[in-house]
Amino acid sequence: MKYSRVFINSMAYELAPEVVSTSELESRLAPLYKKFRIPMGQLAALTGIHERRWWPKGHRLSDGALAAAHKAIDETGVDISDLGAVVYTGVCRDQHEPATACRIAAELGVSKNTAIYDISNACLGVLSGILDIANRIELGQIKAGLVVSCESARHIVDITIDKMLAEPTMQNFASSLATLTGGSGAVAVLLTDGSLNLKGDRQHQLLGASHLSAPQHYDLCQWGLEEAGPQLYREFMRTNGVALLKEGVELARHTWSHFLDQRSWLVEQVDKVICHQVGSSNRRNVLQALNIPEEKEFPTYRLLGNMGTVSLPVTAAMAHDQGFLKSGDQVSFLGIGSGLNCMMLGLKW
Repeated sequence: MKYSRVFINSMAYELAPEVVSTSELESRLAPLYKKFRIPMGQLAALTGIHERRWWPKGHRLSDGALAAAHKAIDETGVDISDLGAVVYTGVCRDQHEPATACRIAAELGVSKNTAIYDISNACLGVLSGILDIANRIELGQIKAGLVVSCESARHIVDITIDKMLAEPTMQNFASSLATLTGGSGAVAVLLTDGSLNLKGDRQHQLLGASHLSAPQHYDLCQWGLEEAGPQLYREFMRTNGVALLKEGVELARHTWSHFLDQRSWLVEQVDKVICHQVGSSNRRNVLQALNIPEEKEFPTYRLLGNMGTVSLPVTAAMAHDQGFLKSGDQVSFLGIGSGLNCMMLGLKW
């Protein structure tokens, strides 16, 4: 995939307000830790995550996405009538139908000509949304589009801890660790064809993207509903962390090679990378496999955890705000999602 007239003009975000430390979660798991003689601090030692943020109970996901969307609109001054598409891309949604994007679009006041829909692609949802809007812009169908997402980890983490205490086995402990890394936040990404008269000077050009898949590994990480009794279902999430890391890194290696060949880039010509945020072990293994020095990557997982679709764009926005990403940098966005899918985007910052 190559693009010649697609630009990112805003990456706005909203962080959830409640800070939840890893030690707080471990305190709730004290009976399990005692049974298996697991030392306190083990979760942070394994993941590198010391805290994450959660929304208050009852928080509506579309409210988080709207807060980020309003920031993107205020930052750029984009005319709402110029938005040709509004796409919601979170794993978490307000409901099965209609699309969560519909309430967001209604509150923004978009025109009748705006395409409104949801995209689901695990932790790669926002990247998929960016490419979907980019394709519409590249084909000349629209001048601008907005990708929004909001993730919430509170509910699934609470359910997982309850299950870990009710069924205290090492197998259950191992398959639940990844869930405990979950954080919460929201993001909005505005893309345009560069022809609109916007406020500010942010105009990061999307150059191209690569996308490879390995669907035979679809069952390594699953989040869904399971039967808990007659006409009673409950959420579950389980992850085979060891296999997911191994197969994810292998897929990333092939995608990276495809990405560099397509862009005619050498690894040394990539100035900065922004990765999906999973934890310290994932970061170390991915960067080593792709031969990327750690100083070229900007981590946020230590204080934000894994915010699913929101992690990578929020990290990019923070890296921009803190001066890590500089104008003219050749930047790559790197993401691996359950499925397995791997996406890599190239940008001129």
